[in-house]
Amino acid sequence: MAKKTAPAEAKKLKITLKRSTIGCIKNQKATIEALGLKKIGSFKIHEDNAVIRGMIVPIAHLVAVEEINA
Repeated sequence: MAKKTAPAEAKKLKITLKRSTIGCIKNQKATIEALGLKKIGSFKIHEDNAVIRGMIVPIAHLVAVEEINA
């Protein structure tokens, strides 16, 4: 069986909370909390994968996403 090799440059996402969660529905607040965001301007760096991208979709209007090479 062939071994899986990691890509030379692993891509990461920098997710920044830009807008308040006041007035948001529960699942959006839960998603923001699950991503580790707390206050406006706070950011977290996550691996770029389908799970994180899927979490960003329903809260795209509240966050800014940047791709970074790490």
